[in-house]
Amino acid sequence: MMMWITLYPNNLNEKRMKRLIIIASILIFGLQAFTSEPLDLNIFNRQVFSLNGKWNYIVDPYETGYYDYRYLPFDRNPNPWGGFFLDREQENKSQLIEYSFDKSPTLWVPGDWNSQDDRLLYYEGTIWYRKKFDYLVQNPGNRVFVHFGAVNYEADVYLNGKKLGKHIGGFTPFHYEITSLLKEKDNSLVVKVDNKRKREGVPTLNTDWWNYGGITRDVTVVEVPGTFISDYKIQLAKGSANRISGYVQLDGPDRAQKITVEIPGIKLKYEAGTDESGKAVFTIDTKNLKLWSPESPYLYGVKIACTADAVTEKIGFRSIETKDTDILLNGKPVFLRGICIHEENALRGGRAYSAEDARMLLNWAKELNCNYVRLAHYPHNEYMVRLADEMGILVWEEIPVYWTILWENEETLNNAKQQLTEIVQRDRNRASIIIWSMANETPVSEARNKFLKSLADHTRMLDNTRLISAALEVHGEKDNPNLRIVEDPFAEHVDIVNFNQYIGWYDGLPEKCDRIEWRIKYNKPVMISEFGAGALQGLHGDSLTRWTEEYQENLYKHTLPMLARIPQFRGVTPWILCDFRSPKRLLPNIQDGWNRKGVIAQNGTKKKAFFVLKNFYDEIERKWR
Repeated sequence: MMMWITLYPNNLNEKRMKRLIIIASILIFGLQAFTSEPLDLNIFNRQVFSLNGKWNYIVDPYETGYYDYRYLPFDRNPNPWGGFFLDREQENKSQLIEYSFDKSPTLWVPGDWNSQDDRLLYYEGTIWYRKKFDYLVQNPGNRVFVHFGAVNYEADVYLNGKKLGKHIGGFTPFHYEITSLLKEKDNSLVVKVDNKRKREGVPTLNTDWWNYGGITRDVTVVEVPGTFISDYKIQLAKGSANRISGYVQLDGPDRAQKITVEIPGIKLKYEAGTDESGKAVFTIDTKNLKLWSPESPYLYGVKIACTADAVTEKIGFRSIETKDTDILLNGKPVFLRGICIHEENALRGGRAYSAEDARMLLNWAKELNCNYVRLAHYPHNEYMVRLADEMGILVWEEIPVYWTILWENEETLNNAKQQLTEIVQRDRNRASIIIWSMANETPVSEARNKFLKSLADHTRMLDNTRLISAALEVHGEKDNPNLRIVEDPFAEHVDIVNFNQYIGWYDGLPEKCDRIEWRIKYNKPVMISEFGAGALQGLHGDSLTRWTEEYQENLYKHTLPMLARIPQFRGVTPWILCDFRSPKRLLPNIQDGWNRKGVIAQNGTKKKAFFVLKNFYDEIERKWR
C-alpha cells in the first residue's frame, strides 16, 4: 500500500491522506465481499431473469476506459481527473465525458464479437459492454446474484458504478452477489472484456482454435432466499451400484438446519441436519436403482430442500472405473466410440452457446453412432453436458492446459486449478461426464510432470468418482521408423492412457499405418484422443492427393485397423466432428482460416470419412454387445 501512496505528491494534506488510506483499504479488503464464490446456483433449475439480448459496446484497444494517462487503473485510483466507462456522468455532470454507451452500437449476448462484426474478426483486446435493466426484489430478505456462463478471457464487472470483481478464465461460470447494489429502475451492468492472449494464461499464447472474445454464454439474475442451497453433490459412491453419497451445502445466516433429499422414483426421502458451516454429508443405501447408460440414459427427479429453499434436478446414477485394460461402465466393459468437438457452430462460424447449437452437434455425433465425445480443448457450455445426460452420450471434459503452459509459474497453476474447480463444481452431478482431462499435447519435463500431477491430485480431491486422463504425445525410435512408443511419466498418474497421433498426415502417407507397431507398457486402457487429416469438402481426387475427401477417407481406412491392433485399445475420438476456425490455418483456397479436419464441413455436409467412421463404429458396437 505504501508504494501505491507514494505515486502521489508528498505534500498531501492530512485529510486527503486519510481519504487515500480509506480508499486503499476498501480496494484491498472491501472487494472481497463481491468475490465470485464457488457456489452452485443451479441456474438451469431456478427461475431467472435473463439479461441476454442486445448490449451496447465500446471498442477500447488502448484501454482508455480503464487506465489514466499515467497508466493507473481508475477503479484503484482516486485521481479526480480520471473516469472509467461507468455511469459517472450521473455522479459528476461537469466532468468531461468522451464516451457514450447510449450512442454506441450493440452486440448480441450471448455471443462472440468476432462473428458479429467483420471488423472485429481478428480483434484481440478490450471491449466494454453495458446492459441497463430494471429489477424488483420479490421478497424482503432475499439475496440476488448476477451469473455469467462464461466471458473470454478476463472480465471486470461493475454494477451501478461499483466494482463487483474480476474473473480470469474464458470457459467457466462465475457470479457475484448484487443484493445491496440493486435499484428498482435503471440498473447499469458494465463488463470490461479482455481476450488478449497471455503467456502466463490458461490457455497460453499459442493455440489452434479461434480466440473468440466476448460475453459468450448466458447472463442471468437469480434471486434466492436469505439462506439457500448453494451446492450439492448426489452421485453413486465410488465402486458402488446401489449406494448414493454426497452432500448439501447451505449459505446464509441460518446455516444449521434440517435438509431433505427426495428421489420419488425410488421412494426415497432422506433427512439430515447441517453443521454450523451449513454442510450435511450423507450416504444412502438403495435398491432397484436404474443405472444410467448410453443405451438407457435414465434420469431420476431429485429434490433438495431446506427451510426456505428447494431445488430440483435430473440426475443419472452410474459407476465408472477401470480394471487392468478395461473401462467398466456399471461394472461391464465398454468401448468408447467417440469424436472430438469444438464449441463452435460451423454453420454460423462462431462460438456455440445455445441449446440448439448443442443439440445440432450432439445429434451429428449420434448419427456417427458415437456413445462418447471429447469436448476439446476447454469446458463447453452447460447445455452440452446436460443434453449429453439426456441423450446418453459419455463425455470427456478438459481445461485448456494446452501445448506450452508456463509450468513453473505458480499463478498459472492456480489459474488452472481454479478453472478445474469451477467446472467440477458446475458438472459434478452430470452422469455423462466420466473423464476429467488435465492437458493436451504437453511436452515432457520435470516441471510439467509436477504441474500435471498437482492438477490430477486436486481433481481427485474434488471428485474421486470419475476417471483422470490427458492427451499425451507419441515418439518414435531412430533405428526403427515403424515403431511408435507411448511412454510418459504422467501416464503413471492417469486412469486411461490417451494419446494423439497423426500417422498418414503429418507423418508419411496413409499406407504407413499398415507397417506401424506400438510399444505401450502400461497395464491400463488405451485410447486415441486424436487422429485425422484435412479435407476440403467438395474437393475430389485420388486417394493420395492431399486435401481431397478421398485422401481423408483413405487415411481413416488405414488408421482404424492400425489402432484396432493395439491390445489395450478401448476407445477413440478422431479429430474432429466439424471444420472449425483457426488463425493458424493459412493455406489459400483450402483452409482460409479453417481447420479442415472435420468429418463434417462448415456447411453441414458430411465428408466421405464420416461414413468410414460410422461403419467402423457399427461393427465395433456389434462386437461389444
